[in-house]
Amino acid sequence: MYAVIRTGGKQYKVHEEQILKVEKLEGSEGSQIEFDDVLMYSDGEVVTLGTPKLENATVKAHILEQGRGKKQLVFKYKRRKGYRKMQGHKQHYTEIKIESISA
Repeated sequence: MYAVIRTGGKQYKVHEEQILKVEKLEGSEGSQIEFDDVLMYSDGEVVTLGTPKLENATVKAHILEQGRGKKQLVFKYKRRKGYRKMQGHKQHYTEIKIESISA
């Protein structure tokens, strides 16, 4: 059994007991979260597609961690002009564990 959910402008294929990192979500560690933006659901035999999303389908998860990713360096450079610029960026993320999928 699996489902495809949309969160943070991205789509994720999830199954029960899966741990994944998604864009930052509101909530504290240990709290329950529910995704109702389910695009596809499969019970192993029958695949159900939404147009664009499924009604009465939810994915329940709980938050394991709120954190920041590794630093990504951004280096801008223009040759022969003396222009060099270095920046760093750390993306916020939420680590979740999928508890149940219901349709």
